[in-house]
Amino acid sequence: MISDSLAEYRDPVLAKKLRSEIEKLAGELDEPVMIMHVCGTHEWTITHFGIRTLLPENVEVRAGPGCPVCVTPAADIDAIVDLAQRGVSILSYGDMSRARGTTLSLSDAKAVGADVQVVYSVHDAVEWARRAPHKQFVFFAVGFETTAPPTAYEIISKPPENLSFLVSYRYVPPAVGALARSPELEVDGFMNAGHASTISGMRAYKPYFDETKKPMVFSGFEPIDVLISIAMLLKQLKNKEPKMENEYSRAVTWEGNVKAQEVMDRVFMMGDGYWRGVATLPGTGFRLREEFCVYDARKKYDIAETPGNEQFIPKARCAEVIMGKIDPPECPLYMNECTPESPKGPTMVSIEGTCKIWAEHKILASMKCRV
Repeated sequence: MISDSLAEYRDPVLAKKLRSEIEKLAGELDEPVMIMHVCGTHEWTITHFGIRTLLPENVEVRAGPGCPVCVTPAADIDAIVDLAQRGVSILSYGDMSRARGTTLSLSDAKAVGADVQVVYSVHDAVEWARRAPHKQFVFFAVGFETTAPPTAYEIISKPPENLSFLVSYRYVPPAVGALARSPELEVDGFMNAGHASTISGMRAYKPYFDETKKPMVFSGFEPIDVLISIAMLLKQLKNKEPKMENEYSRAVTWEGNVKAQEVMDRVFMMGDGYWRGVATLPGTGFRLREEFCVYDARKKYDIAETPGNEQFIPKARCAEVIMGKIDPPECPLYMNECTPESPKGPTMVSIEGTCKIWAEHKILASMKCRV
């Protein structure tokens, strides 16, 4: 049973009306349309509810680099694995512990004796360190601006000094800007992630909208949210009137979560950030300010911040999946050597990875996404 509050966002009658509206709008377009989202949760909704099967042939929705585990640099994974092998106790989210760097994952290190524990929040990491003051802990701080504020809050609150943070957070708005200006991708419009935008606000995307004039709709995560967002984008494209519109008004505002922004700004400064399989993008990488250097694992353990060897395994096309250039079945390893039970690349590891989402919904090469 779904709750009454969710039922209206999964209403089949409304979905049929929206499908008709989408077909009508698509029929009035001169060219095929490619919409991109940058959110693993959007991809799960689109795939799980078969939304691509409802779309006209001239409307395509592709997944961009919206999986934080997938874009975490191999160099950072290598660094945290090295710390584990050197006897430091590592605290990590479950999916992140299974993603391989150049050769190994944290799970691989744990299998041969390293102290690696899965936590569900940064507060859990603080409690681990507090309970064992004789041990040195490092929390692998990965994600987007949705997960950075709790870490900033814990650091301001002065956690025990036997806990440090290997920070690998990434900021989404400049990445959307880079995707929007990419001549290679030729994206016509963006469905922006509601949860990240709840923190950053719509305003953070305005410079990139002003530069590229690519339609943007800030979208929620239920099937009706997604269908409404697609219809809104198609209407903008039909009318040739690009806008920034807010479908997810129950959570997203123009200003965003100002308190979360303030706590992030106090703890972090922004610089270049490498997105695995994508590029180094200015203004997307979080770093701890000097005031909090006692908690900075990079300084404490002399970790150089370099992209490192970003080669995926032979024949794997993870980078192209992350960028939204191809669909998972176009990779020769998909559901052959690379499966959810035996993942080879990060896109098959994370619950937000496009390959894992497609694999768990049994989308094969012969079926693609319009079954």
